[in-house]
Amino acid sequence: MKLIVLLFVGWVLYTITRNYKTEDYNNINIDTKENFTGDISEHEAGLLVAMMAKVAKADGNISELEAEVLSHTFTDISSYFKNDNEVREQLKDIFKKEKESFENVLDIANKYYNLSKRDYSKRILVMEYLINIACIDGDFSHTEVMICEDIANALKIKKANYDAIVNKFETFYQNQANNKATSLQDAYKILNSEENQDFKTIKKNYRDLVKQYHPDIVTGRGANQSTIDDANRKLQEINEAYEVIKTHLGK
Repeated sequence: MKLIVLLFVGWVLYTITRNYKTEDYNNINIDTKENFTGDISEHEAGLLVAMMAKVAKADGNISELEAEVLSHTFTDISSYFKNDNEVREQLKDIFKKEKESFENVLDIANKYYNLSKRDYSKRILVMEYLINIACIDGDFSHTEVMICEDIANALKIKKANYDAIVNKFETFYQNQANNKATSLQDAYKILNSEENQDFKTIKKNYRDLVKQYHPDIVTGRGANQSTIDDANRKLQEINEAYEVIKTHLGK
């Protein structure tokens, strides 16, 4: 039976993830979509979302950038089910519930390990995704470090592999922070916006551009790797511009 990963990462708002590839993923039949009727919280997809919730809320706040990534994650996962809308709502419910407590982190990670213990490469991809979520706001906080280390230990990720993942993302986001800031005038231009527009309009322009340069969408059009890489660079520029304007407006 042909199986496919639900997500790793269909998109991330920076260029690192362009090298992620699809891998086997339990219980998902790409030829005939599954009409899922079981307990999605015990399914590999539900356990992944639960771990995402723990990491995303570890620092006490889910940023807008994280929210955008998570929203697309729910969509990408649920698209492999026949009853996709129902599954997406269930995954959102899992996320909402699991982000409120950290007491069962090890239990969830152990369950995920039991479903994927024969596929170390998949667990590495899971760890990369979770650490990227933790670092995406530019700060790998002490609480995020503890949660990620707990999950990594439960998934039996080798320390050398874990340290390499952390170093990759910390270095990447630090380099982003060290880059020359986009000027306010350029930021408005990048977002196809005007300085006299209200924030609601600017935010809409931003989201429209994110969707336009979403790597999944660009890839779906049959674009070559060069075009996909250009889209990722453009998406990075869009996100930087949006942050400049938000800071300027005190949002």
